[in-house]
Amino acid sequence: MSQQPQTGELVRAIDWRGAFWIAAGVPPLVLFSIGGIAGTTGKLAFLVWMISMVMGFLQSFTYAEIAGMFSNKSGGASVYGATAWLRYSKFIAPLSVWCNWFAWSPVLSLGCVIAAGYILNSLFPIPAADSQAVIDWVTANAAQFTAQTQAVVDYMAANAGVAEADAIKAVATQAGVEALTPAVRVWEAFSFAVPGLGTLKFNSIFVIGAILMLIIFAIQHRGIASTAAAQKVLAIIVLVPLLLVGLVPIFTGAIQSANVTALVPPTASYSGVDAAGWTLGGWTLFLGGLYIAAWSTYGFETAVCYTRELKNPKTDTFKAILFSGLLCCVFFFLVPFSFQGVLGHSGMVAPGIVDGTGVGEALGNMVGGGKVITQIFVILMILALFLAIMTAMAGSSRTLYQGSKDGWLPRYLTQVNEHGAPTRAMWTDLVFNLFLLALASDVAGYFYVLAISNVGYIIFNFLNLNAGWIHRVDSGHIARPWKAPTFLIGLNTVLAFVNALFLGAGAKVWGYNTALWAGLIMAALIIPVFAFRHYIQDGGRFPKGALEDLGLKDGDMGERKAGMWPYLALIAGAAVVLWANWFFVLPS
Repeated sequence: MSQQPQTGELVRAIDWRGAFWIAAGVPPLVLFSIGGIAGTTGKLAFLVWMISMVMGFLQSFTYAEIAGMFSNKSGGASVYGATAWLRYSKFIAPLSVWCNWFAWSPVLSLGCVIAAGYILNSLFPIPAADSQAVIDWVTANAAQFTAQTQAVVDYMAANAGVAEADAIKAVATQAGVEALTPAVRVWEAFSFAVPGLGTLKFNSIFVIGAILMLIIFAIQHRGIASTAAAQKVLAIIVLVPLLLVGLVPIFTGAIQSANVTALVPPTASYSGVDAAGWTLGGWTLFLGGLYIAAWSTYGFETAVCYTRELKNPKTDTFKAILFSGLLCCVFFFLVPFSFQGVLGHSGMVAPGIVDGTGVGEALGNMVGGGKVITQIFVILMILALFLAIMTAMAGSSRTLYQGSKDGWLPRYLTQVNEHGAPTRAMWTDLVFNLFLLALASDVAGYFYVLAISNVGYIIFNFLNLNAGWIHRVDSGHIARPWKAPTFLIGLNTVLAFVNALFLGAGAKVWGYNTALWAGLIMAALIIPVFAFRHYIQDGGRFPKGALEDLGLKDGDMGERKAGMWPYLALIAGAAVVLWANWFFVLPS
């Protein structure tokens, strides 16, 4: 096939290896929430990652089959699965695509938040309380602090039994740290609250994150081949050291058995205390961990986002997702296990691990490195985040592009540049993530964005896993270059409802009782978007070619061979979510 770009078309410029290298940005996603999951699930954390990865790997076989049916489409599993629902409702199909996009797209903003934190820590570090600079400041300003100083009075009231001298020293030390903290660390141009959503903060994190996004945009502007080449270099630089982090502690005996045995949930999130046994609250925390882990472990399904850009999609599509899945199994098994085995529960809930900015230093320490090795790992962490962000922008922009080509999203998203890059979709991603970047510029906002976006991701997975059997029933005659064993299609249908359980029980775990409902509202926004495109822009008809892979012509949706079963699956899925949200409660 020609590799020259045509008007409004992507370019067939890579083979399965290119798609594999682009998807190689998924393993570093373990670092996005490794601290948060450890705080929520305690000693169960490494087990949560393993269970979630096994589920993601099994589910990928359904996605591999349906992806092979659509050699002329880009945009990933959500696009291929959406067509299965089209016969049953025009609005369910775009819901799958929309949910997949708003789940994947926030990787840009979340990754840039962590990367900006690393850059600030490297260039403008906050002085340690025991540093010589702080000690000198306290010595020079000691006379300002007495037993009558309000801050000292407040400290003693909050810490009953503390000696007066110790209270004065603690308050003076904190004042010294604040006085010597570089102004850029606390700079904020302005902020404002968005009712029901959070506070948008335009601070130094936002500025640095925005610059990083523009750099990544510039790299991807040159098309898929350029993106794959850049990803290959980054992946080799990042994944080899990350693999060593997973292996070295095991071979050197640094794993502490007490950190990975006696597996029970904690008494509460971030309590650091093991519960006496399994309670309803403990199960809720466990399911909450599985809920948020899915956002990372399932992500290698992005390997099939580039079917329209593969030189030989019939063979390359399956290879891309299979080998990407195997790669992720290695990292999502090894890294959380070694991380927990070395650091223990208390080490994994340290502030720098939870917000991601101290992970690089921890990785360096895990392999026994000194200051130089630690700094190298900090740099590698920034590159790892670039790797993940590149993967997210490449995949999510193509989801927007194909959604527009198929008549589900606004027309303007179909434009590509001279290199075959979907630039208008990329700009849309960028603008959306600048908003999220402002929302996620502190730890509280970070996990709120993550919890909401994952509502969309679980909805997408539920719809797509059911799309596997619907395609088998309605489009069994369509050629499949690779066909999954029937028992796997059935097992993955069961896993669709397991994911629904995670959604109902787990979204509330992350400190926001409204996360589930905010995510559902975000999902519902596709209704006016699709209605505008389909009924106003297209007059109620789908674009030419949107359904040709299924052998359907415009206006002919084909026979609904599955009957009422797709509707019953939707009702059952909604029932599981609502029941789980009611039944599972956080520890009191």
